[in-house]
Amino acid sequence: MRKILSAAQKEYKQCIVLREDLKLSKGKAAVQVAHASILSYDRVPVGDRKNWKEQGQKKVALKVPSLEELYNVRDDAGKLGLPCAIVEDAGLTEIPPGTVTALGIGPARAEEIDKVTKQLELL
Repeated sequence: MRKILSAAQKEYKQCIVLREDLKLSKGKAAVQVAHASILSYDRVPVGDRKNWKEQGQKKVALKVPSLEELYNVRDDAGKLGLPCAIVEDAGLTEIPPGTVTALGIGPARAEEIDKVTKQLELL
């Protein structure tokens, strides 16, 4: 059940950022996004997890052109204290082991995540 927010409540969301230079298949990309979501969620305080779940678990999938850009977004998120996680692939299918594919940020307050993701394009 989705909770309706009052004016005083803060919106929560999670952003997943995927590297577009890897040219992953749709299935592989979907799995990397799922990994990023879970890994990042595990780093979030319980209260923020609860708020996010009560608000419908909003997720936004975004893209960056390169590994360097992915690390830049991660660094910017870290400077704001946002929980985040990098995904490194096991290398069993399309790409070599250890390839960094995605970044999960949050869930956290949307206004904070937007400070580092608002310029990124949707996946």
